[in-house]
Amino acid sequence: MALGAFFSRLSSFARLTGRKAEPEPAPIPRAPTNDDLLQALVRVEQLVADGAVPAVVASRVNRVVRIVRETIPRLGNLGGSAQAYSVMATATDYLPEAIGGYLRLPRQWADSRPVDRGKTSLMILIDQLDLLGSTMDKVADAVNRADAAALIAHGRFLQEKFGTGSTGGGLSLGPTEGPLHPPPGRGGA
Repeated sequence: MALGAFFSRLSSFARLTGRKAEPEPAPIPRAPTNDDLLQALVRVEQLVADGAVPAVVASRVNRVVRIVRETIPRLGNLGGSAQAYSVMATATDYLPEAIGGYLRLPRQWADSRPVDRGKTSLMILIDQLDLLGSTMDKVADAVNRADAAALIAHGRFLQEKFGTGSTGGGLSLGPTEGPLHPPPGRGGA
């Protein structure tokens, strides 16, 4: 039986029994890859390129893009956490939407007309970018703290396994501290 005939009979069955055929489930969108996130950041950079936004906006966008770009390769360290989602959403949604909303407005109007509690659209955008920047700083700190904690745990494991180790990189020259002398017969005077 052809697939089309099957669906036709299924539709007839639904009419005869009075039951509605169940709709096909909506496809689940795949999670963006690291490359998808990096491409989203490139699109954001293109939005603010060539003086499309004031320098105060461009510098804040560049800060957020830099932090997100540095964090993306290490997202696996965050697992499926809210912090990992924040990085993904910042690259693909929060940052492009903030910039896009501002760019859809006429420049003069956006930069001079108060629209919310005495703030212009430009001021609102700057607040949003500052919030995204400080949030991404916290996420980057969390990733770095996780790596630092793993390094500390590994060091403690090694210390328990092999005993005390170095003194943290101090240089000990042996029983007699002093200048090093080459062994006899090797390039010495």
